[in-house]
Amino acid sequence: MKTIGIIGGLSPESTMSYYQWLNDGVRAKLGGHHSAKIKMASVDFGEFVALKEKGDWDTQGAMLCEEAIALERAGADFIILATNTMHKMADQIEAALKIPFLHLADATARVIKGQGVKAAGLLGTKYTMTLDFYKGRLEEHGVQALVPDPVGIDVVNTVIYDELCHGKVLSASKTAYQDVISDLQSRGAEGVILGCTEITLLIQQADVAIPVFDTTRIHVEEALRLAFEP
Repeated sequence: MKTIGIIGGLSPESTMSYYQWLNDGVRAKLGGHHSAKIKMASVDFGEFVALKEKGDWDTQGAMLCEEAIALERAGADFIILATNTMHKMADQIEAALKIPFLHLADATARVIKGQGVKAAGLLGTKYTMTLDFYKGRLEEHGVQALVPDPVGIDVVNTVIYDELCHGKVLSASKTAYQDVISDLQSRGAEGVILGCTEITLLIQQADVAIPVFDTTRIHVEEALRLAFEP
């Protein structure tokens, strides 16, 4: 079993899911008392939120590269970044490493295409929904990403930062998300991408009528596959 390097803390809520699900996956595969081999760097989410608000992506990228290099030196065999939004810096991180970087959007696109879905609604932070780093990556794989209208973008983003990142899961917010997803479906979305690792706390497959692509689950499953790959 390879050692998985995780850059987490962005936010802690989603990082806890990564840690639990990776260990659950190893236990399911190997049985007994086995658990995942993990090296983790957990950063201060507040520092990154403040830098995003200033539009300072360069400093965030440098901070993530520093953490990735430290994990590589500590013995990680590959790196995963436990957040969707900060994949904006994926190319920079990958360039700093000698070991593989497992890109979340690539793994997600492969699963979407495998189910025959060509157009999917994309929910995430305002950065993920409005900037091209994530939508463009999906489209490179042949998956069209549809995003909410401006009001929907504000609703989705506000719930993420004001509620889910603090561990708050409210029924009214679930309803609001379902309304946004219904609108995306009416515009041609054949599935919906939970493009923020916290959204899985709020929305599951049973909550919507079209296929749900949970990027956290997909990322974890791909990491487990790579961990056991010869």
